Amino acid sequence: MRCIIVDDEPLLRQHIAEMTEQVDFLELVDTFPSALAAASRLQQGDIDLIFLDINMPYLNGIDFLESLENPPLCIFITAYSEYALEGFRLQAIDYLLKPIVFQRFFQAATKAYQQFVQRSKTLQDPSPNDTMLFVRQGDAFVKISWTDILYAESMQNYTKLHFKERTLTIHQTMLALEEALPANHFFRIHKSYLVNVNHIDIISGGRVYIAEQELPISRTKREELLQNVVFKKLLSR
Repeated sequence: MRCIIVDDEPLLRQHIAEMTEQVDFLELVDTFPSALAAASRLQQGDIDLIFLDINMPYLNGIDFLESLENPPLCIFITAYSEYALEGFRLQAIDYLLKPIVFQRFFQAATKAYQQFVQRSKTLQDPSPNDTMLFVRQGDAFVKISWTDILYAESMQNYTKLHFKERTLTIHQTMLALEEALPANHFFRIHKSYLVNVNHIDIISGGRVYIAEQELPISRTKREELLQNVVFKKLLSR
């Protein structure tokens, strides 16, 4: 991922730059002392990730990110944890609290890389009009449409596909099924559940509700679900 650093503290810019050199999947393109200085560089459209300080003179990081028409992935840098909610509203990948240690930096960068890979995979997904699949049932092959799958439930080496009117059990692992289905329509909320986001009715606390079924969300996946699914289509903020 091609990245830039935007922070008004020279020593912190240098510190983050040194950490990026330790991460194989990061390529540091440039560093900037202010949002205004970085604006023209971002217009070239080849930056995948920005490490962005929030508290900067003239134009803070939050206002700057909101002003971008097609912003890159963003990891906020801040000394104040209360900015976290605002960062999630803007679909930031993560936020790093100063002073920044390498372990947290690497964790945040890895999250960004995972989303970067997922975006790339989404661009390669088949046309949404091509929804037909076949699943094996004994000696027969049953035609289904992945748009009709409500959610999938893992049963070790088998997976149970839940539809509105029926349930099919297939001899396939959850991981293999997840790789076969379009990533922009299916989300792994738990090690045992893969849901079709188009059929989600309610997300409340640690639960997802689909067709009156209550499914658990793992703590590590809830934040990602909100960022990648909910906040992208949030009507009221």
